[in-house]
Amino acid sequence: YFQFVQQWPPTTCRIRKKCSRQIQMFTIHGLWPSNYSNPTMPSNCNGSQFEARKVYPDLLSDLKRSWPDVESGNETRFWEGEWNKHGRCSEQTLNQMQYFERSHDMWTSYNIADILKSAQIVPHATRTWKYSDIVSTIKTATQTTPLLRCKPHPKSQAKSHPKTPANSQLLHEVVF
Repeated sequence: YFQFVQQWPPTTCRIRKKCSRQIQMFTIHGLWPSNYSNPTMPSNCNGSQFEARKVYPDLLSDLKRSWPDVESGNETRFWEGEWNKHGRCSEQTLNQMQYFERSHDMWTSYNIADILKSAQIVPHATRTWKYSDIVSTIKTATQTTPLLRCKPHPKSQAKSHPKTPANSQLLHEVVF
């Protein structure tokens, strides 16, 4: 099976403490083939290396929006890393073009920001929501139960926002 992972860039920026630009929408982190029946299986794959020329120019333009490199701004290097680490493990199912095309199509179909906004759940520095409310909103819209990956709220950030509960977490990734 595949894990389709979207990230919330503001959390990525807070955690990594570096970003090339501020993006206020969920973006693709990756499409990761998984082998649940054998989780110890090595992640190294023998598929082909990334070649940008194998991705249509129109799709590259779409990927700059759906799958940007929020940390360094070097999309080609980010896509190359994701393909070489994860994508080429999928070559028996998806070739390189299909891998990126499927990822973009899923991002379009599972627009997390719009789904959450429809339930008036909008990311904010001092506002918090329950994990279960976020999951149920996404599940209702997509008919799929997502996994939410959260990161601890950085202490320095929490102190600057006194209304933020001490044990709050930052939504980092939504996984299908």
